[in-house]
Amino acid sequence: MRCIGIDYGTRRLGLAFGDEIGVATPLPAQVEAEAERRWAGMVALVKARRATDLVLGYPLNMDGTAGFKAKEVDAFAARLKAELGLPVHLVDETLTSHEAESTISKHRRREVRASGIVDSRAATLILQDFLDQKFPQIPPDESRRG
Repeated sequence: MRCIGIDYGTRRLGLAFGDEIGVATPLPAQVEAEAERRWAGMVALVKARRATDLVLGYPLNMDGTAGFKAKEVDAFAARLKAELGLPVHLVDETLTSHEAESTISKHRRREVRASGIVDSRAATLILQDFLDQKFPQIPPDESRRG
């Protein structure tokens, strides 16, 4: 399994990579001004990494319901499935951008946000949640027990 995590946004696509080892790592975000150029860059990365699965952050409200942004993500997921033919797994992305941004000093957030670093960190958190569910880690002390 070779997964690409995606934090969808109308201006940037945060990206991450992970596999059966179970560790998500950030990749450069797609920050091109034109949506089709961001799409093309993401597709090239998916193909270069020989991805088998796509993990897409799904924007749920704090009460667990799907909000208006979820419709955009639904359309994006449908395009991913149709054009790439890969499984798309939706993962609750509640507070991932906030968590990713909290590691950056307040005076640098605007500059860093435009670079896509926060978006790729959010994609990494989304993908890590998926990998943790798919490949639960055995605590080291329990792996030695017979």
